[in-house]
Amino acid sequence: MTAPHAHNPAELLAQWWSAYAETDEGDHSLPPDERLAVIAPFGQAWPGPLVSDDLVTGTDEIAAEYAEVFAAQHPQARLGLVAAACGADALTAAGWGGPVNYDNDTAKFSAVVRDWERRFGVRVVAVGFDTLHLSVAAPPTNTQGALRVAAEHFAFCPDNIWQGSHPYTLAAYAERLVGMNSWDFWWD
Repeated sequence: MTAPHAHNPAELLAQWWSAYAETDEGDHSLPPDERLAVIAPFGQAWPGPLVSDDLVTGTDEIAAEYAEVFAAQHPQARLGLVAAACGADALTAAGWGGPVNYDNDTAKFSAVVRDWERRFGVRVVAVGFDTLHLSVAAPPTNTQGALRVAAEHFAFCPDNIWQGSHPYTLAAYAERLVGMNSWDFWWD
């Protein structure tokens, strides 16, 4: 496994987007036209991350609130402590392997989560075998911004869209992100 700081999050997301937005017949379960419909309006071209220069505040309060909700909904969850500079780095330090079916270098995912910590005030609240639960202090506040964040989520974890809530499109997923103070990911 590499180190999170060795990766450029924007480049990782662009590479992953390119791989998941491919329309060749390959081993994809969707035909090319349906695949493009899922990721509309962006198509095969990576739209880039949502740029945010706003100062994010309230990260600890939002994380604490989400942790309480998560613990209440998952009473079997256990506390884990990891010596790391931040939650994103804890994923790598702990050797978490949630997205192993997509990439077995957790540091790449840590690099993206680190970037989200800075841009959106996310905090790692919980991890499972193949799940990641983040609190979000500064979620997108409009559909346009949410669509860009949805593109990042698709590149990071395409199963959120491909196997998430119906309808299975980036646009529908984006609508659910507006004002949402938690992001949950799972890899099949």
